[in-house]
Amino acid sequence: MKLGLQLGYWGAQPPQGVGELVAAAEDAGFDAIFTAEAWGSDAFTPLAWWGRETSRIKLGTSIVQMSGRAPTSIAMHLMTLDHLSNGRVILGMGVSGPQVVEGWYGQPFGKPLARTREVVEIIRKVLARQDKVTNDGPHYPLPYRGENSVGLGKPLKPIVHPLRADVPIWLGAEGPKNVAQTAEIADGWIPIFYTPKSAGMYQPWLDEGFARPGARRTRADFEIAATCHLQVVDSAEEKAAVIDAMRPFVALYMGGMGAKEANFHNQVFVRMGYEDLASEVQDLYLNGEKDRATALIPDELVDDMHIIGTAGEVKERVAQWEETGVTTLLLSCRSADEIRSVAALLA
Repeated sequence: MKLGLQLGYWGAQPPQGVGELVAAAEDAGFDAIFTAEAWGSDAFTPLAWWGRETSRIKLGTSIVQMSGRAPTSIAMHLMTLDHLSNGRVILGMGVSGPQVVEGWYGQPFGKPLARTREVVEIIRKVLARQDKVTNDGPHYPLPYRGENSVGLGKPLKPIVHPLRADVPIWLGAEGPKNVAQTAEIADGWIPIFYTPKSAGMYQPWLDEGFARPGARRTRADFEIAATCHLQVVDSAEEKAAVIDAMRPFVALYMGGMGAKEANFHNQVFVRMGYEDLASEVQDLYLNGEKDRATALIPDELVDDMHIIGTAGEVKERVAQWEETGVTTLLLSCRSADEIRSVAALLA
């Protein structure tokens, strides 16, 4: 089991002390650091800034929103950062949701699976640098010949020779079709709600993708990078307090992340067996009753989604996650001491 430090995206201001966290993660043996983006800070710039002081640890995005850049632009960021880091980049991407894609980026959200396939294919063509890059697909045609085109576009090769012709691409995916496609075309998967209890739900979807003709990976060499909160506590009372602190985040994703008609996170909870709860939490959350929505989140759900317990319990729970196929745990640590203690415990 590898460990990744999830740095996330910024709030209202740039976070303080991140350099210390990154240095501690590299010294403690963490495998990678990951940055994210929503509709504020981007994922690539902080990764380059904080990664410049490192020499071993991998630099990953979790996740880059595909609609925020043309596929060739994503490939340019990737090539540049891969050279600067001497081949340590992992590209994590996802489609985001319609509220962000159409509201922030001004792009259509429709056909997310087909768009994902095209983005991945174009990026791989750029990195391979075998031919001039073209794409006949309807979503990202290269050259562009559509409305308002002046007809002068021509196929191009990247000026820069990529350091690696095949950089790992991990995809964020939640639904059955998206997860199956991820297993088919990607090198890894970044699930948002993957737990020991829900793992069985995902296995047939993954197997479908691995069985498709031309699938890149098998279960043996496919990466699953699951996000959770890991915290060592000394007592049942302390664990209860941590669960209470995590409850609002579960309520946010279940009820408040996306529109009522299209909340993909909510649908994951439905598939996990919490249909009635997910519906009630969403109704309350969208009506502004966040406290009531949060109070409905059961302890056992929070406990399943995260790893909270005594040192011995944490080690047992990590082993359970690993047995379900997780290869990397993405952890949000609050201090350098916490990073060191987690690394020492799980070494």
